[in-house]
Amino acid sequence: MLDLLLRGGDVVDGTGASRRRADIGIRDGRIVALGDVDEQAAETIDADGLVVAPGFVDVHTHYDAQLLWDGAATPSPLHGVTTVLGGNCGFTIAPLTERDVDYVMRMMARVEGMPLDALQHGASWDWHGFGEYLSRLDGRVAVNAGFLAGHSTIRRVAMGDRAVGEAATADDVDAMARLLDAALVDGALGLSSSLAPTHTDGDNRPVPSRAASRDELLALAGVVRGHDGTTLEFIPTVGEFTPELIELMTDMSLTADRPLNWNLLGSLSPTEVYQGQLEASDHARARGAYVVALTLPDLMRLRTGSVMDSLPGWRDVVALGPEERRRAVADPEVRARLRDGVAAARERGLGAFADWNLVEVADADSLEHGALVGRTIADIAAERGGDPVDVLIDVVLPERLPLTLVLPSLVPSLGATDAGWARRAEVWRDDRTVLGGSDAGAHLDVMCHANYTTSVLGDAVRHRGLLELEEAVRQFTDVPARLYGLRGRGRIAEGWCADVVVFDPARIATRPVRARHDLPGGGMRLYAESEGVEHVLVNGTEIVRAGALTDTRPGTVLRSGRDTDTVTVPGAS
Repeated sequence: MLDLLLRGGDVVDGTGASRRRADIGIRDGRIVALGDVDEQAAETIDADGLVVAPGFVDVHTHYDAQLLWDGAATPSPLHGVTTVLGGNCGFTIAPLTERDVDYVMRMMARVEGMPLDALQHGASWDWHGFGEYLSRLDGRVAVNAGFLAGHSTIRRVAMGDRAVGEAATADDVDAMARLLDAALVDGALGLSSSLAPTHTDGDNRPVPSRAASRDELLALAGVVRGHDGTTLEFIPTVGEFTPELIELMTDMSLTADRPLNWNLLGSLSPTEVYQGQLEASDHARARGAYVVALTLPDLMRLRTGSVMDSLPGWRDVVALGPEERRRAVADPEVRARLRDGVAAARERGLGAFADWNLVEVADADSLEHGALVGRTIADIAAERGGDPVDVLIDVVLPERLPLTLVLPSLVPSLGATDAGWARRAEVWRDDRTVLGGSDAGAHLDVMCHANYTTSVLGDAVRHRGLLELEEAVRQFTDVPARLYGLRGRGRIAEGWCADVVVFDPARIATRPVRARHDLPGGGMRLYAESEGVEHVLVNGTEIVRAGALTDTRPGTVLRSGRDTDTVTVPGAS
């Protein structure tokens, strides 16, 4: 008898093939039948009219700490995600020594925007080796979760205070190599590192990996080569690539005999540099290496509660109490001053107010304004038949509503135009890219991109028609799974793991991002629920039903070699 039968859904198998109506039989966490299935099942889900797809794979998260207090990795499963990969950007919470706990916590708090109170109250921080950390998660996670070993953390453990800003000696590199080797033996999925000039630690100093030389990075890449099912993740810089950085990424891939995934394509670049960044993949391919760019498919949205303070003449009014603010905005002289402040900001090219289509209402406590959440200032003004500045003065300012600034994550000058979206879709289909970049679990108070899958399916696929649904599913499933060698995941196929998402293609969407105060220590984070996601299965067990989480924890803590296949590159000698 089957454990579960998914009856009559439109199967989109992850390969890009056209959907087909089929039943799916599941037993012992695996897909054992696909097609017309007449075997009895302990439970049957009617999937008629719904899409049945492989669970989505998010390759760039920072759930390393959050999973210790939130084994469901929320809100990712609500958006169809069944596998998350952490330990990115060189930042992990293992290996550790007692000496390094405070430094690593403060580094994570600073560079990845995790509230320090949550880190301090949410975990014991008493593990040492990478395997000991992974064992804390076994049997406690709803999703499949794997982790890279972070260069900055390893460098700190190997070098102590000298890790910041100091070149490593040969002995230091040997110590790092031993720590990385031990982490990979314990199941780390590979090495992550960063040279990004924006990455600073808890003391506002460059994170340890930024002091690494080319030789140090290549030595660690060589350690990765010695372990099955491993990979590389790297942040070379922010903005344009130099020839030296392109050569470095190519050589890291060749030395490790593994793909190198760098990020983030076009992220907040001041100019349209993405074509030059993608040429890094062409250079690598010509030498037999494999370098692929991570790109965030949605527009980047950053929440702020203080942007109005930056407008000339606004600060004093913003600082007033609620009743005083309401009286102030009714005063014609005050209104004139406020309008002049917006005009002055726009004349100076203040990006936050350059385009009213890129400024959204982020949140609201009252029912009166609840319907405005997620809507742009331009849209609200058009509905009211007024001026966007009046919306700021009459709606946003009196209630001090937080705003979301929408920052195009690719080709910034195209903004949210139809041309900009069309160009992004071309990049999504480019085989030099992989979709992701959610940063889920990080920067909790300013953004939530754990919803990128339902956002794309609802907006880019259903509303804009930029991608066929089958192609979007392939980009969320098989493409990242094959890049990381995830064994038996990323496709609907007999014998493969029963990681499955069932959704309504006519309703699939993300709900607006809202604030929740549910972190350890009472901290705030941004959170988004979904529409149209009916069922999510991990290893054959339902973790989401009718858009709500269940209390099951069937996820696998992924370990390199055991749960991952080795992906090699053609030019490695």
